Amino acid sequence: MLTSLHIKNIVLIDNLNIEFQDNLSVLTGETGAGKSILLDSLGLVLGARAETGLVGQYDDKSNVTARFDVSNKHPVLRFLQKNDLTSEESLIFRRTLTKEGRSKAYINDQPVSVALLKQAGNYLAEIHGQFDTHELLDATTHIDLVDEYAGHHDLCDEVSEKWKALADKTKLLKVLQKQIENAKTDEEFYRESLEDLDALDPKSGEEDTLSTLRSRLMKREQISETIKEAELGLEELEAANGAIWRAINRLGEDGKESMEAMERLNAEYQEVLAAIQNVSADLDNNNHSLTDIDDRLFALKAQARKHGCTIDTLPNKRDEIATALNAIENQDEALLSLMKEIEKLQNAYLRAAERLSASRKKYALILSREVMQELPPLKLEKARFDIHFEETQQSAKGIDLVEFIVATNPNSDAGALDKVASGGELSRLMLAIKVVMAKTVSSKTLVFDEVDSGIGGATAAAVGERLARLATDRQVLVVTHSPQVAAKGQYHWIVSKNKVKENMTHIEPINAQKERREEIARMLSGAKVTAEARAAAEKLLNEKAA
Repeated sequence: MLTSLHIKNIVLIDNLNIEFQDNLSVLTGETGAGKSILLDSLGLVLGARAETGLVGQYDDKSNVTARFDVSNKHPVLRFLQKNDLTSEESLIFRRTLTKEGRSKAYINDQPVSVALLKQAGNYLAEIHGQFDTHELLDATTHIDLVDEYAGHHDLCDEVSEKWKALADKTKLLKVLQKQIENAKTDEEFYRESLEDLDALDPKSGEEDTLSTLRSRLMKREQISETIKEAELGLEELEAANGAIWRAINRLGEDGKESMEAMERLNAEYQEVLAAIQNVSADLDNNNHSLTDIDDRLFALKAQARKHGCTIDTLPNKRDEIATALNAIENQDEALLSLMKEIEKLQNAYLRAAERLSASRKKYALILSREVMQELPPLKLEKARFDIHFEETQQSAKGIDLVEFIVATNPNSDAGALDKVASGGELSRLMLAIKVVMAKTVSSKTLVFDEVDSGIGGATAAAVGERLARLATDRQVLVVTHSPQVAAKGQYHWIVSKNKVKENMTHIEPINAQKERREEIARMLSGAKVTAEARAAAEKLLNEKAA
């Protein structure tokens, strides 16, 4: 339940702290006193859209803090744990808002996104404004109300997951079909390209090798002379080596170090000789010619330009083309496999959707009967309420189109709510539905803002009775202008303008019978409270007490 609400610098509220109680609490006050500000503040801390106009004149920043006490089995605790948030049986929600529109949100002093704050808030409270009957007027929400009443969370999740899997595979099928269509256009090009590349057989690093060899061949004569000079020098060095070795041998042990040095020198000499001989062999090889090398380089460059790559990556390009061709050749098999998979997913989705549909229809009958039982006490005894089903296009919500229909007169045909019911009737219908649904979900605080708008007398009294009944196993807060509803409250607050301090909004609890009688008498008679109004107020309070 909501135990406290602290509001700082919201519109005409400077600094206000309210302690709430369980069961039915009513808030009354004259029009313009600031009751809506309280609800806007509560909505803000529960994740509603932040309007910069809420920031008051007393500071550059607004702050709203709400404390909730919950049982250790409350579903919000599971939600918080799943989101790695510290969860306790006392939860503190906080929201700040600046004049520049910057907003921050906290749960138990841990920073969270506004979206997460709103998700958590949905587990704790619902606010129903006097114009919130749009939920009933919007037929797309009716299916959600049936599912909430029936407790279809697991079934809905199953249908949604199977729909997503089906939709993902169907999307993949469209992509594959497009790829196949494009591939067939490119198939001839791929085959010709693969044949050309296989015939050319390019090698990685071949361009550098050919360029180096080409440069050598162009300098063949110069290099040949140079090699001859090097060979003569090596011959002279070899002759000198013989003389050096003989001298070292005569030194015996004293020439040991010199011998090791000569051995190293001889090994390096052999490497130099081998390198020169290799270069000479390359130049003398008849398989190499400038024409052959130029033709090869030209062919490689042409293929590289054709495929938009470098000569070194032509082997990789050849493998890519071969893979693409292989995919084209096996596309029918891949397509058939994917279509079979989609068929299985489609059947699994339909089975789950049909189970959900059957359960919806079962619980819709129960829901409609229970709502019908709530209508006579709300002075809608002649009304008929039903839930209509049609099969619709498959979606994440299943195969059902669900709509609430009503007839307010016994001889009239049932129709859509917005075509048949008046504003006051819609408010009472919404209340009847909430009373019924409260039997299945009792963990939320319900807040009603003038749901009694447009009704009075016995009808308003009936609404008050149903609100009191709704509050037997949960916390209900009601903002009301109806004295009949106000008299049903177990706790009562008056919202007023503080005329001494800058006309700010002020709220105070009233518990004494006399104070409550005066406030209800004011609601009955207006500014001037008469003896008759006090007597009527006393009667209303006594009826509540009885």
